[in-house]
Amino acid sequence: MTVSPPTLQSRHQFADGAFSSMLPCIAAIDGGGTKTLLAVVNRDGSLGPVLRGEGSNPFDKTDWQDVLQSLIGQLPAATEALSLGLAGYEETRVLGREQSDVVGNAFAGPFSICSDVEMACTGAFAGEAGALVLSGTGSVAWATDGRGGQVKIGGWGGLFGDEGSGFWIGRQALGLLTALLDGRNQADHVFFAPFATAMGLPIEKDACGTALLEWYGTLRHPRASVAALARIVSDLAEGGLEPARRLMREAADHLCAHIEAAQRHFPETSLPWSYAGGTFQSRFLRENVAVRHGAPVPPRLPPVGGGLLNAARLAGWDVDDAWIERVSVALRDAGLTS
Repeated sequence: MTVSPPTLQSRHQFADGAFSSMLPCIAAIDGGGTKTLLAVVNRDGSLGPVLRGEGSNPFDKTDWQDVLQSLIGQLPAATEALSLGLAGYEETRVLGREQSDVVGNAFAGPFSICSDVEMACTGAFAGEAGALVLSGTGSVAWATDGRGGQVKIGGWGGLFGDEGSGFWIGRQALGLLTALLDGRNQADHVFFAPFATAMGLPIEKDACGTALLEWYGTLRHPRASVAALARIVSDLAEGGLEPARRLMREAADHLCAHIEAAQRHFPETSLPWSYAGGTFQSRFLRENVAVRHGAPVPPRLPPVGGGLLNAARLAGWDVDDAWIERVSVALRDAGLTS
């Protein structure tokens, strides 16, 4: 199976004025269900090539190996270390070995692999104590006490969990839509037309039901496509539509439960919370979590930045607060904030 080659998102110049594949650099890959992002950074913290490929979650994408191999194959020759945060990593021992083998066969230098959420937590707190809540296609939290203790909360996938995720929100919205279509729900009729219209469905009910089934039947990646509906629900919630606001409040409640479970694991340590994942682009969602847990700590680095921090340490680079800040600014200027 072949995949489309990754697209070059941006190319930033190094301090000497031009990116050279001969300059020492490190790289990180953030592999999720919707996209796989590769970023290269020079020793001084300036940003090199950034590549974006398709999702590489093995539970969603049959071509995940091709995606990783294609990205790794475009690394500069002078890449001294590579760190990857991969969705699904070590969900099973067999899968973890497969992911390690794919990377080891494609990259000759030193590398490390962790889960995508662990890498996001490393970036958010730069190694300090905190709870990182990730809500994208799925949902999971990763917390650390800053002294080596770590715990994962959630991350059970769409069959067993993923409450508060984009997929969960999209699935709840579709359930509400179908209940409105067949009359099981007669209280939330104001949700029907705005949501159906935003999905591109007709608002005549018989035609809508037929079109909905046709929409689902033609999806290449149903889980990711359902998760994408969370943006519609968020927009409707921020526009004041009460059924949508209720769904987003319920999602926020589930994500709060992740934070509270993490805090119970480290009762002696105060855990600030931060966030990652596309679902948290919703201001309404963030504000509803903040009602119970206070304002989130802005992530010091985005998820791929956590991987860059890991790779720099793996390469033996001198990593200090100033270097972390330079990388943070470079990634932010490039629009790589989640």
